[in-house]
Amino acid sequence: MNRYVVGLTGASGMLYARELLNYFAGRPELELHVVISPAGEQVLALELETTIKQLAPGAIFHRADDFTSPLASGSFRARAMVVIPCSMGSLGAIAQGSGRHLIHRAAEVFLKERRPLILAVRETPLSLIHLQNLTRAAQAGATIFPACPGFYHKPKTLDELARGFAGRILDHLGLEHSLSPRWGE
Repeated sequence: MNRYVVGLTGASGMLYARELLNYFAGRPELELHVVISPAGEQVLALELETTIKQLAPGAIFHRADDFTSPLASGSFRARAMVVIPCSMGSLGAIAQGSGRHLIHRAAEVFLKERRPLILAVRETPLSLIHLQNLTRAAQAGATIFPACPGFYHKPKTLDELARGFAGRILDHLGLEHSLSPRWGE
């Protein structure tokens, strides 16, 4: 089974999501399920002037308000889920188990089923509430993956920077890629 779930919420950082989704777009052997929150749709339009359907051709899309989606059930099998970018509101909902839409519910399912969940959080500075929610989500099994790109690969453009960050996420998913050079290579 090569099925993955990607959720996009209303935090800034859609460039990271674009690079991750580009990776999946070129690999028909990987089944990609995508859900975007209403706030995520707004941020995507503002930052990249595109829509999710243009960004992820070939993906299987789920509506954020559809709690009858297979993503809402533990019987839906997938290798991993990535929420990118993950807003602090979504982090809080996931950490508290009080989901307001399908991204939250799907993330809760991944936690309860003990499947990999990566939260690419994007906020600065962090309040004590944010830090407590980050700790709570990590204790529940999520991998906290702050959108803090590295510079050791000497990116020349924002796209290269975002590809390097997406590559680190793919490393954690165990997926081979050549999005950016590795340290020491």
